Amino acid sequence: MASLGLVGIIFIQFLGLVLPNYLVLAQWNTDTGMEQAKGVATGTGGPDVKVFNVLDFGAKADGTTPNAINFIRAFKEACNHPGKAMMVIPEGEFVLGSALFSGPCSNVAPLMVSFSGTLLPQPNTKTAEDADWLTFQSIDGLIVSGKGTVNGQGEKTWKPECENCPRAPASLKFIKVNNTIISGINSVNAKGFHFMISVSDNIWFDGVNISAPADSPNTDGIHMSKSNKIKITNCRIGTGDDCVSIIHGSTNITVENVVCGPGHGISVGSLGHYDSEADVFGITVKNCTLRNTDNGARIKSYKNNNPSRAAGITFENLVMDHVKNPIIIDQEYGQVGSSESSKVSIEDVHFTNIKGTSVSKVAVDLLCSSANPCKGVTLTDIDLKFEGTEKPAVPFSSNCTNVKVVYAGIQNPPPCPP
Repeated sequence: MASLGLVGIIFIQFLGLVLPNYLVLAQWNTDTGMEQAKGVATGTGGPDVKVFNVLDFGAKADGTTPNAINFIRAFKEACNHPGKAMMVIPEGEFVLGSALFSGPCSNVAPLMVSFSGTLLPQPNTKTAEDADWLTFQSIDGLIVSGKGTVNGQGEKTWKPECENCPRAPASLKFIKVNNTIISGINSVNAKGFHFMISVSDNIWFDGVNISAPADSPNTDGIHMSKSNKIKITNCRIGTGDDCVSIIHGSTNITVENVVCGPGHGISVGSLGHYDSEADVFGITVKNCTLRNTDNGARIKSYKNNNPSRAAGITFENLVMDHVKNPIIIDQEYGQVGSSESSKVSIEDVHFTNIKGTSVSKVAVDLLCSSANPCKGVTLTDIDLKFEGTEKPAVPFSSNCTNVKVVYAGIQNPPPCPP
C-alpha cells in the first residue's frame, strides 16, 4: 500500500508538471489565434513570452552577410524553450541560404515568429536536391505574422518553361505543420512556388500579399497537396501561374475574399499526374475577384491512367474582370495530342453566381473525360459579358463535352444544347 501511495504521489506530481503545457497545446487553435497574430506582428506577445531576436544570435541586417545559421540557432532556442516563445526578425535586409526550421518543439504553443524584415536569398549557392529555400517542418502550433517580405529574386534565375526540368525552389515550404497562422506577410518574385504546403493540417493564410510578373514561370502563389483544412482569406495574389493550386490529397479547403491577377486563376489540379493520388474533396472558393487572368474558376487533370476522384467543389460569388476562360473544366490539360482519357472522376461541382467580363468567346468550357464523364455539375446564375477582341462572327457561347449540366437562373453565355 505504501508503494502504491508513493507511485500515486509521483504520478500526481507528473501531471502537475506536464498537464498545464499539454492543456495549452490542446486549447490553442487557429480559430482563436488570429487576434494573437496581430500582437505577434508588432512583436507583442505578452509579459510571459521570452523573445529570441535573430540579432542576438549574430544575424546581420546588412543585405550581404549570410545569416542562415544565426536564424536556425534563434529558432532552435525558441523551439526548445519550456515556456512561451517568440522569434523576432526585425527590420533590415537579411541574406539567407537554404534553411530548415524543424521541430518538434517543446515550447508552449504556438511558437511565434514576429516578421518585420526583408529576407533575400544568398547568391551563388546551390540548394540540395529537392530542397526549398525556407522550410518549416514538424511543428504543431505556429504563428508567422508581420509586414516582412520574402524576396526570392526569381528574376535573376527564371528561365522559359521546359518539360522535365527540376522544380525551382519554393520560397516558403510548410511540411508536417499543423495549427498554423500566416498573417500579413509579403512574398515577392519567388524562384518557384511562393508558398508550398504538404502533409499539413489546419493552416490559415490571412492578409498575405504575393506578387510576381505575369510571365514568371511556375510561380504559383499558394500550392498545396496532401493537406487538410487549409484556409486562405483576404489575400492579394498576382503571379505567373495559378494564384492558388489545389492538387492531390487536398481536403476541406476554403479560399475566400481573394483578389487574383495576373495569373492562371484559382485551380483544382493538376490532378492525375502521379501514381496513387489521394482524392480531393470539400473545396470552396467564394467571394473572390479575378482580374486579367488566363483562367478563372478551373479544374484540370491530365490524360493518363492514374485514377482518383475530385468531388464536393464549389465556386460561388465570383467576379471576373476581363478573364480568359472564366469557367473551365479541362481534362485534357497539357496533353492535347494524347489518345488516352483522364481517369480522374470529377463529381458534385457547383458554379454559382459568377459575374463579370470574359475575353474568350467560349466563356464556359467544360471538357470532361470520355472515360469518366463529369457528374453532378451545376451552373446557377452565371452572368458574363464578352469584352474581348475575337472575331465578332463567333458567338458568345458555352461548350460541354462528356458532361450533362443542370442549369438554374440567369445563363450568359447561353447554356449548352441538351
